Amino acid sequence: MAPVMAHEVAPETALAVDRIAEQALERLRRRGFDDAQVTVTETRRRELNIAHNEASLLRSAERHRIALVGLKDTRRAAIEGSDVGDAGVDALVESLWQATLAAPQDEANAVSAGQATRIARGPREVDPGELTAATRALLDWRARETPTMMIEEGLAAHQRAHQRTLTSGGSDLACDIGWYELVVFGLAREGARASSFNYAGGQAATLAGAPELFGAPAMMRALTRQVHTERIGERFVGDVVFAPNAVSDLLGWLMRQLGDGPLIDGSSLYRRRVGELVASPLLTLQSRHDAPGCTPLTADAFVAPPTTLLEAGRLTQLAPSLYGSRKTRLPHKPVAASGWQLAAGDVPLEAMVAAVPRGALVDRLSMGSPAPNGDFSGVIKNSFLIEDGRVGAALSETMIAGNVAQLLRDVAAVSRERLDTGSECLPWLRIPGLNFS
Repeated sequence: MAPVMAHEVAPETALAVDRIAEQALERLRRRGFDDAQVTVTETRRRELNIAHNEASLLRSAERHRIALVGLKDTRRAAIEGSDVGDAGVDALVESLWQATLAAPQDEANAVSAGQATRIARGPREVDPGELTAATRALLDWRARETPTMMIEEGLAAHQRAHQRTLTSGGSDLACDIGWYELVVFGLAREGARASSFNYAGGQAATLAGAPELFGAPAMMRALTRQVHTERIGERFVGDVVFAPNAVSDLLGWLMRQLGDGPLIDGSSLYRRRVGELVASPLLTLQSRHDAPGCTPLTADAFVAPPTTLLEAGRLTQLAPSLYGSRKTRLPHKPVAASGWQLAAGDVPLEAMVAAVPRGALVDRLSMGSPAPNGDFSGVIKNSFLIEDGRVGAALSETMIAGNVAQLLRDVAAVSRERLDTGSECLPWLRIPGLNFS
């Protein structure tokens, strides 16, 4: 393995994140903003790329981002850039000023006040040997166990992020975190036949367990079986066993329903359901903001406390931002964007599948954006037929239809096993009553 070395242009000395954030906030004050927020981020990344089953490029990168929010006479605008030099920040402040003056007035606009935290955790210095060892282990495993599976793209990486957020309301949030990543993306081929694409990946404090991380071996083995597919035949109503990737899609829809857009426009199914049973009692959804690469910080500069959004199926709160709360007069309870886990169940995955008379084991669900009421129709990808409790042929051109809110209520079993990808730790779910076609 002899990857090519490449380096992106980066400053010779480390970026003074704190100094730039403090000076940018002072510039916003001097320009005349009533309130303001500044976020300055420096990310340092080293990654060993894989292309077509070979290590291809070892790359180091250092990137800088500055994001500004300004308020004037209840008008609000936001802007961001990568030039953190004095001239670059001055130009960004002036552009923000003009954008803010042109924005509509809205009394709900505000910035956070009095928030403070310092977070420092994770491996903040890269071990290059760990990237090389993980890549070699993955490539050797592929060649030995799944030679027909082609890794089109992949990587082993380390990232460190140093961020400082300041507001004119006195909020001061800082984090300096590090983590490793492993990603595998590809397909399997046999002659002229090929499977669909699939991927596995996640974030961890170490890559020492590679390739047995993030479900990569199971995904690669499944691809070799998905070269040969069958159509499902006639329409029927059956059970679906959703793998964690598909479960993540269901939870993503739920989180959006609890957030600003649907709460403000009135389309949320859950706005008046706090305290009620909105999902199966088998589902408990909790935050895990201390997972690799995650922090409890929100985009509008709040520290999110540990949260249980679903407690045995009961909705405990909504998740509007500060703006959404002021707009809707709903309670503001900060919720971070990443770092979530569903509690494990007590049913082994093998037993869960064995309980399905007819249906499918679904790894990916391509359903676009469900309707506001949760109705959807989507193609199931990287999936297998289940008949009489046994996993059968890989499926092609198969669709399922249903309602996401109903799916969450109808969960009949939660697996004992969970897939931990760092930002999420999710089990398999069995849900009956899906329409197959």
